Amino acid sequence: MAHKKWIVADADKERASLLSEKLNIDPFIAFLLVSRGIDDELSASDFLSDSCAFTSPYSLADMDKAVNRINKAIDNDEKICIYGDYDCDGVTSTALLYTFFESMGADVTYFIPNRLTDGYGMNMSAIDKIKSWGTDLIVTVDNGISAIDEAEYIYSLGMELVVTDHHQIGETLPRACAVVNPHREDNKIKFRDFAGVGVAFKLACAVYDGEVDDMLEQYADLVAIGTIGDVVPLKSENRGLVKRGLALINDNSRIGINALRKAAGNEENELSSVDVAFQICPRINAAGRMDSADIALELLISDDYDEARFKAEQLSLENTHRHEVESNILIDIKEMIAKNPSLVDDRVIVIAGKNYHHGVIGIVAANVVTIYGKPAIVIGIDDDGKCTGSARSVDGFNIFEAISSCCDVLTHFGGHPLAAGLGVEEENIDLFRQRINEYAREISPVMPAQSIRLDCKLSPFYLNTDLVDNLTVLEPYGAENSQPVFGLFNVKLMSVTSIGDGKHIRFEVQKKGQNIRIVQFNTTADEFPYKPGDMLDVAIKVSKNYFKGKYYLSVRSVDVRLNGIDDNKYFSEKSDFELFKLGYDGKNNLCPKREDFVLIYRFLKQNNGWQYSFDDLYFALGQAVSFGQLSFALDAFCETVLINLDGEKVILNKAEGKADLDNTNVMKTLKGRLNIE
Repeated sequence: MAHKKWIVADADKERASLLSEKLNIDPFIAFLLVSRGIDDELSASDFLSDSCAFTSPYSLADMDKAVNRINKAIDNDEKICIYGDYDCDGVTSTALLYTFFESMGADVTYFIPNRLTDGYGMNMSAIDKIKSWGTDLIVTVDNGISAIDEAEYIYSLGMELVVTDHHQIGETLPRACAVVNPHREDNKIKFRDFAGVGVAFKLACAVYDGEVDDMLEQYADLVAIGTIGDVVPLKSENRGLVKRGLALINDNSRIGINALRKAAGNEENELSSVDVAFQICPRINAAGRMDSADIALELLISDDYDEARFKAEQLSLENTHRHEVESNILIDIKEMIAKNPSLVDDRVIVIAGKNYHHGVIGIVAANVVTIYGKPAIVIGIDDDGKCTGSARSVDGFNIFEAISSCCDVLTHFGGHPLAAGLGVEEENIDLFRQRINEYAREISPVMPAQSIRLDCKLSPFYLNTDLVDNLTVLEPYGAENSQPVFGLFNVKLMSVTSIGDGKHIRFEVQKKGQNIRIVQFNTTADEFPYKPGDMLDVAIKVSKNYFKGKYYLSVRSVDVRLNGIDDNKYFSEKSDFELFKLGYDGKNNLCPKREDFVLIYRFLKQNNGWQYSFDDLYFALGQAVSFGQLSFALDAFCETVLINLDGEKVILNKAEGKADLDNTNVMKTLKGRLNIE
């Protein structure tokens, strides 16, 4: 995993103390609120309140037109088709409007495109199919704002269109009876960051023309799941919608969601927004990623318990299959990189493989970003030569603009600053890799350092279930209101134990006689680069587990590192090295001296090589040599056959005679560029 900079949040302690007194809240909670910018009485009171003021749906432009057209369709028994999307937001939006329109007596059906055969959004063949059903009115959810040509086609076939969407608006609105989108400039609203399901809920409220509380009692669970799944900011109305939705979910009111909870093995615990994000949303998403999202929709609208249980189990199997496919692609990518390490020397990592499943390559790209700390584009090459790519980026590097700079070698593309999709001919993949990296070298020679925000340093003595209970007032957690992360500093590692069939570990640390057990997921014991006795810093999240009638503290590792690491030194030295590799002038601290070679080689002999990452080796050496010195020293060791490199692992060879490291091509070239005699 790429090294991240730790940033401990700061807060005005006097302001926090004043807030604690005025609102009569725990001083620690007040400190956390202030550190997150919620630092006055009004905003804190609003944030902590269980109630929420929901704006009128008619504050959204065109809402009156949308309501009039839908009411006309219902009154005249016209056929309405909900045109949805295959992700969690799109599925819940479709389920919400379908069940609501049905309850209003409408003749309603739905269509959700297949990711693999239809692609995202509206398409002409789908419109033809919908027309063949005798449809009079299409209502989109979570899509449609960019369907300019498709909208015209709908009208050419004699149908009409109402668009509800939450994506950014282009220069032209599609032809429609109404276009409801919170990003329209003529809306009379302050908060605009709704998910698609939030916009669909607003439409349903407007058509219902009744108390919003009545609608929340019916549909807040669907709104909460879609809102959490789409990772929109959990503030303002979104926060209120998710709060009400979680209460409904935990009341087991909807058969399909209750069945999904049981399939996830979490029918006893009260679900939080984090549980929904990691247990419910992925199962709904899995259907649309691997095949058709229809099964997920059928589950959410089901009123038959046995049918719902069966479909929930199917979704769990699809989710397991999705994990396996992702894992296999990631293994293939790691093997490809081990054979050709230069792939990750690029500013933007571009990797293509045969028959990579299009439904999961975005998740795989996100994993590559996490591992290497650079933007990544994963491209799947089908048997027919069709190539589909998915990109993920790091904060501070706009991947959409980078891809746009290469638009002439792509068949299509679209997306956002942190995520995008594209199509490219197989013969143009290498050219695309070259072009996007030329752009990246010019715009961002060194990628922005990624960071982890710690809410505060914490003493182990405060780690108990009372802390978790106190933190519940900050929930629901999500985008722009993340689950608190705490730092345990200078703790001693006592033991490491494999759990979960060896896929995860639990390690125990100690400080001042206090022992803490910490779980780290997706790390095997062989991959954990620390040994008992090491002094560590650990970034953690805390929660509670329910077992045999009692709640227990659960501590999860977000990141772990040796104590005393100098982040600024690391990122500065890494930047110097990467700029030098790109052809920029270098500094003398890139060149290893004799004592550096001795230090590094002695350490490798003591540890029988090195089986962990390059960064781990750099830190294990106590940052005694620079990032560049270590890299060039390893290259020189390889050239003299003192070691072999297997990816980032260092394998020691039997030394025969004395190696003349200064006479290696690596060192001669390096000294030549640095003008060192």
